[in-house]
Amino acid sequence: MTLPVSERIIGFVGTGVMGKSMANHFLQAGYTVLVYTRTKEKAADLLAAGAIWKEHVSELAKEANVIITMVGYPSDVEEVYLSADGIVANAKPGTYLIDMTTSKPSLAKHIYEEAKKHELYSLDAPVSGGDVGAREARLTIMVGGDQEVFDAMEPVFTIMGTNVVLQGGPGAGQHTKMCNQICIATNMIGVCEAIAYAKKAGLDPEKVLTSIGAGAAGSWSLSNLAPRMIAGNFAPGFYVKHFIKDMGIALEAAEEMGLMTPGLALSKSLYEELAANGEADSGTQALIKWFEGKK
Repeated sequence: MTLPVSERIIGFVGTGVMGKSMANHFLQAGYTVLVYTRTKEKAADLLAAGAIWKEHVSELAKEANVIITMVGYPSDVEEVYLSADGIVANAKPGTYLIDMTTSKPSLAKHIYEEAKKHELYSLDAPVSGGDVGAREARLTIMVGGDQEVFDAMEPVFTIMGTNVVLQGGPGAGQHTKMCNQICIATNMIGVCEAIAYAKKAGLDPEKVLTSIGAGAAGSWSLSNLAPRMIAGNFAPGFYVKHFIKDMGIALEAAEEMGLMTPGLALSKSLYEELAANGEADSGTQALIKWFEGKK
């Protein structure tokens, strides 16, 4: 089931902060890349680099052999895949569908079943690594679906990431991403509290990071986002509004399984307050503003 060279036509839906970098890697690897996004201007750099613009998802779906989606919310995923003008209804049999949006495990399973009816191969494959990981092709990719489909698409995944794991059947990729977001949610509270504490104690927070980042307190957020907090750089590598969405999905799934996640609930409440104060389009590192704004 390995994709022949002659059929390396990638359709990419969604070219935001991460999607643009991910799509660009396929251009650099010599693939034909078809793109669609709601706002064409967001795809300008890709089009200048050789990507081919498609006016509608249905048009893209009819031509691509592999379709990758990286959109915002589960409602967007549902529309892109399951509407009359969407991917499942318009893709030709044998097309591979890879949703890399962080979305609901139940929706991933539903898309898998609908795709199967149309002789399409579906994988849910959310990612971790943020804007830096997307830019440097170092994403962690968590995949749910059938083994043989994963095997066929593994060369595609390795163009975008370095840590690619099939976690199980349909929906398993999304469940794994929820584990990832749960870890990040409470870790971000700790990172912000540590920086706020360092400043209150009269320490140089950059020197503090040098010490604690190399020990047991080390984490991706501490190494990559804490320096942005200290520098006052709140540009989005990952939007606050999207993190709130992810935490909502994780809370809903946890509740369905009868699992208590108090740390996740606390983090979501802090981020919601942050968003209500105008930070919804900031990067998740803007949570430090919540702590520094409290007396």
